[in-house]
Amino acid sequence: MLNIILAIVISFLVTAGCGRLLIPALRRMKAGQQIREEGPNWHQTKAGTPTMGGIMFIVGITVAMFVVGIKYLIQGQYVFIIIWALAVIYGLVGFIDDYVKVKKKRNLGLTSIQKFVLQLVVAAAFLGAMRLCGHLTNEVYIPFFNVSFRVNWIIYIIIAAIYIVGIVNAVNLTDGIDGLATGVTVPVSIFFIIVAFVWKNEPAALFPAALLGGMLAFLVYNFNPAKVFMGDTGSLFLGGAVVGMGFALDVPLVLIPVAAVYIWEMLSVVIQVLYFKLTHGKRVFRMSPFHHHLEMGGWKEKKIFAVFTVLSAVGCILGYIGIMFR
Repeated sequence: MLNIILAIVISFLVTAGCGRLLIPALRRMKAGQQIREEGPNWHQTKAGTPTMGGIMFIVGITVAMFVVGIKYLIQGQYVFIIIWALAVIYGLVGFIDDYVKVKKKRNLGLTSIQKFVLQLVVAAAFLGAMRLCGHLTNEVYIPFFNVSFRVNWIIYIIIAAIYIVGIVNAVNLTDGIDGLATGVTVPVSIFFIIVAFVWKNEPAALFPAALLGGMLAFLVYNFNPAKVFMGDTGSLFLGGAVVGMGFALDVPLVLIPVAAVYIWEMLSVVIQVLYFKLTHGKRVFRMSPFHHHLEMGGWKEKKIFAVFTVLSAVGCILGYIGIMFR
């Protein structure tokens, strides 16, 4: 428990301190967010707000993990490093995307195909590393029913890689208003700390503990009105972190309730696009992702932040109920 608390505190302090240095540096570099023209028109007031702020919590989480986790590394326990590596590589993909946006002064960075291929390769590499280190099985556990079934390894890897990419992009889509992805991720971090602790897997609790500290510190800068955005650098890192924790504890399907807010945000986009094409221009939502639908209906950003964070906590409680008898 002491190591978990220490990881939270170190990550919080390093992230908070990093923010005081990084935000002015991003302003000097003119690394401002380009706002989508098709987004809510009042978001144009946010144009120029520094982006790529995810760097600050990536640094904080990294420092906390290696300071607190050195003893686990000496003991040959690497599971938290594998999760960290997945998240960092996804963060690097996001950084490249952010850099292209900032450099070319546009809202679109890498193409969808480029991002999908990169993310799929990273997912496959993560699954391979997890299997090689003995942290991954092809036994699929079904939450709530307390049953498992075995899947052919090739089929498992293919489906799991697509599942990973889907969750990562769902988290990315959730990062659309001040503090939203950050707030939603706080209960998710707490969920994985509790599960790892209850299952007496302290090394696996280290990463979500560091993630929690980083999120709380970043929220100081990212809460409405945001002084900095995490950018794809941060949101893709978070996506990798969330899905990596699910696989590290060998309960990837628990992400369905735990990551329900992210998943709904992604589904709202899919529904909107499909319906628009099938009906030649009609819409289900005022705007997608769903948080923009609520904005267009008069909801303030702070209200959306509060409701989505609570819903995320509810999903985490349901997720815990689903696996508590495993």
